Amino acid sequence: MIDRASGGLLDSLHRLADTGLSAAKARLELFAVEIREERARFLELVSWASLALFLGMMAIIVFTATIVLLCSPEVRPYVAIGFTLFYVSGAIWAGLGLRRRLEKRALPFAETISQLQKDRQWLDSLN
Repeated sequence: MIDRASGGLLDSLHRLADTGLSAAKARLELFAVEIREERARFLELVSWASLALFLGMMAIIVFTATIVLLCSPEVRPYVAIGFTLFYVSGAIWAGLGLRRRLEKRALPFAETISQLQKDRQWLDSLN
């Protein structure tokens, strides 16, 4: 009788450990998938941002040079100063916008954290 009870207890402990390890494995797999997704998203954003910045800067340089060269030689320095002030103002505006967006970004690995919170609530409900 004691052997059967201890066997039942050992089987229950074995199933509990197996379930716990399976849950931990699933959470780690989810975390790994989210890391890969975040990495791919980051690399894609960096690539597109680099391309946009390069092409945008080339367009701005050509546009500015064209306008300055089309002006008469006496006013070229003033036109160049005007463009410089305009570009500096734009850079400040863009920097502030970037800061706002970085502060508002979503929490990385939100789904993993959510699943771990659900697991904790479930474990707390067993007590």
